[in-house]
Amino acid sequence: MSLKAQIQEDVKTAMKAKEAARLSTLRMLTAAMKQKEVDERIELDDAAVLAIVEKLIKQRKDSIEQFGKASRQDLVDAETAELAVLTAYLPAQLSEAEVLAAIEAAIASTGAAGPKDMGKLMGVLKPQLAGKADMGKVSALVKQRLGS
Repeated sequence: MSLKAQIQEDVKTAMKAKEAARLSTLRMLTAAMKQKEVDERIELDDAAVLAIVEKLIKQRKDSIEQFGKASRQDLVDAETAELAVLTAYLPAQLSEAEVLAAIEAAIASTGAAGPKDMGKLMGVLKPQLAGKADMGKVSALVKQRLGS
C-alpha cells in the first residue's frame, strides 16, 4: 500500500474512532498533498508524499519553538500533538553511524576533497537519506567531515 493510500485509510479510521485532533492533522496533510497534485498536475508518489510530511514536520517544530518563546503552552501542546501524528509517517531514522557510513561512501564515489565539494556531496546524499535522517544534521556532519 502506498503512503498516500495509507494516509487516506487513516483518515477514515480516525473518523470512525472520532479522534478529532488526529483527524484534523490528517486532513491538513491530505489537503497539502491535494494542493501539490493540483498545482503541479501530477500524481504523488511515496517520495513526494514524504517530502510534504517532512515539510509539515519542520513547520511544526518551528511553531513549537516560537510558541515556547511566547509562553503559549496551549499552542505548544497542540503543535506537539500534530507533530506526533506526522512523525508516524516517516520511515525509521538512521543512526549517526549509518549516516556517517553513507557520507563516507558518497565521498568515495564523488571524490569530494574539501568544503568546495559540499554541494556535490549533498546532491548525492539528499536522495539517499531524505526522510531517513535530519538533513540539517547530515549537512553539519558533512561540513565537519570536509573540514569547513
